[in-house]
Amino acid sequence: MDPWLISILVFGAMCILLALGVPIAFALGGVALIGTIIIWGPTGLYMIPKTAYAEVTNYLIIAVPLFVLMANLLQHSGLAEQLYEGVYRWMGRLRGGLAMGTVIICAIFAAMAGISSVATISMGLIALPSMLSRGYKKELAIGTISAGGALGILIPPSVIMIIYGAMAEVSIGQLFMGGIIPGILLAFIFCVYIAVRCWLDPSLGPPVAERYTWLEKFVAVKGLFLPFGLIIAVLGVIYTGIATPTEAAGIGAFGALMCALIHRGLTWKALRGALLSTTSLTAMVLWIMIGAVCFTHLLAYMGFSDLIKEAVSTLPVSRWIVLLGIQFSYFILGMFLDPAGIIMLTTPIFVPIANALGFDPVWFGVLFTVNMEMAYLTPPFGFNLFIMRGIVPPGITMDDIYRSIWPFVALQASGLILCMIFPDLVLWIPRTMMAK
Repeated sequence: MDPWLISILVFGAMCILLALGVPIAFALGGVALIGTIIIWGPTGLYMIPKTAYAEVTNYLIIAVPLFVLMANLLQHSGLAEQLYEGVYRWMGRLRGGLAMGTVIICAIFAAMAGISSVATISMGLIALPSMLSRGYKKELAIGTISAGGALGILIPPSVIMIIYGAMAEVSIGQLFMGGIIPGILLAFIFCVYIAVRCWLDPSLGPPVAERYTWLEKFVAVKGLFLPFGLIIAVLGVIYTGIATPTEAAGIGAFGALMCALIHRGLTWKALRGALLSTTSLTAMVLWIMIGAVCFTHLLAYMGFSDLIKEAVSTLPVSRWIVLLGIQFSYFILGMFLDPAGIIMLTTPIFVPIANALGFDPVWFGVLFTVNMEMAYLTPPFGFNLFIMRGIVPPGITMDDIYRSIWPFVALQASGLILCMIFPDLVLWIPRTMMAK
């Protein structure tokens, strides 16, 4: 049978399963299972457990549950409340100060957690009621928290980067370092946008009335010492080459446990909740990886990646047009699938194309991650949108949440464009890391 026809049938079957609401792990795995039986017969089924075992025992993947545990320990430690109190005392008197401070806290949590849900949930429960009670417009408050929380997958350590690096065979340490400047840049862009909007329209984010002495402000800063120490420890050992990302994940998980103990926020209930959440999320990620790897092996046997690469290489267009097409495809997929699923589905197709066109694999991986930040905000299935829907106070509708995020999606798109135009925003730190 013609390879193109087989490929169309395979992808058509997968799309039908996804449209029917089948989880992506089982949609990919189910198609791979049936395709394996058709092509190789029952004896080909031996490939599936062998592939699954090889994937889930990959040394790099050990970092996933460790960073997830680190995030969940921080979420249950009460650290967010202390950070927000410091921001409230220092920035509350500024127009939009609480919103800008919320972005900064989200960036700090991103550098400690590796996933977006920690900052989104914590700030949604702490900062959102505080801003709304002090006259902030709901669109600005909700959009700030949703977009700030999405920084968790870009500012290292990032679970999404770990999965991408393992699939694309790109250095996870260099991906981490490549995400630092774009992450800080996006946080800065968000803060500038909030400041300008609130300067033009003070009713969006009025200054708070409470005043604090310098002593009270400096006392609040003590809550930053442990978070920054943990950030420096995790990223420092990766940058200097002292530890691999997997070993750094172990350091981070232990450091998060110590932070929770020092802040006296680690009760047995909190520890149990952190461990259960870690187990659940890790199991979901591993099932997606198992299904996707089986699916990509089927595609590789059919020669699908080679067909796509040859077809794209013969297109009479600039390689930058191809890159824009890939980024647009990521954006559309991000409206319907979670980033982990998109990695598994597209990496065997798009990464060889990017390599063949001469694009730096680390730069391309960071562009993908920035694009996936938008996926966390874009309807109908933006992950952070559903988190916000579950924690917003009564009276705030899904329509309010949708309307709040579009300015921040545009800001994220501008950050993506800047990283495309100026590759050194991504590559400068990884190059200094390689030069050591």
